[in-house]
Amino acid sequence: MSSRYPSDWMWARACEMLERAERLQQQFFQVGPETDLGPTWHPPADVFETAREIWIMAALPGVSPACIELRIESATLILSGERHLPAAFRQAAVHRLEIPHGRFERRLALPAGRYEVATHEMVDGCLVISLRKLF
Repeated sequence: MSSRYPSDWMWARACEMLERAERLQQQFFQVGPETDLGPTWHPPADVFETAREIWIMAALPGVSPACIELRIESATLILSGERHLPAAFRQAAVHRLEIPHGRFERRLALPAGRYEVATHEMVDGCLVISLRKLF
């Protein structure tokens, strides 16, 4: 920064950090391609591996477990479903809408091997999936 006033460079730095936070938030929920079922979004997911299992955690805030489908095809876990807006919000004026709703799908390539879904449960707005390795 070329300014000799700390408030000038501090303000510029704060604005840069806010812009970066906005870009990260936009990357967190990416809108996917149009499908026959309408637009889709891709929930972010983490994948972990232990000696006997693959663990997957997908961020699905506000998604009912009844609206989630899981399947394994080839070496890919396919997580799909739909997030509905609560009925009370459907007639409300929208001032900000950052959490995506509607159809979602996430395809996660799995490490080489054979797997079956052992467990899946919602924990703090995230779907936690355990895939058991079949030896």
